[in-house]
Amino acid sequence: MRKSDQAAGYDLYSAEDVVICRGGGCALVKTDVAVALPEGCYGRIAARSGIALNHKVGIMAGVVDRDYRGGIGVLMFNLSPDEEFRVQCGDRVAQLVLEKICTPPIEEVRELDETVRGSKGYGSTGQ
Repeated sequence: MRKSDQAAGYDLYSAEDVVICRGGGCALVKTDVAVALPEGCYGRIAARSGIALNHKVGIMAGVVDRDYRGGIGVLMFNLSPDEEFRVQCGDRVAQLVLEKICTPPIEEVRELDETVRGSKGYGSTGQ
């Protein structure tokens, strides 16, 4: 795992060779990296934009909790309808971005306060 001075995250490298099938295939790619994250942070596994753009390969389920001490795996999926995606041992496959997190106590209430938006969901703020 490495980070350049200007990068937002730490590069994660594959510790194995993996083939991800075309058309929605997915694989858990091992990195052989384990971390102890700082207080008040969690790790977010983010896609590498070049892999996403050039190969239609993305990342799923990318949260590393602060108390997790096992090896970080990168769950990659291949949306290319035509080509399988090959990961070689040593390839950069994702980034680990540390983000601050706020987890205040939860208060159960019978009703929520009213807002202009209310319960309007997907797409409602752009219309």
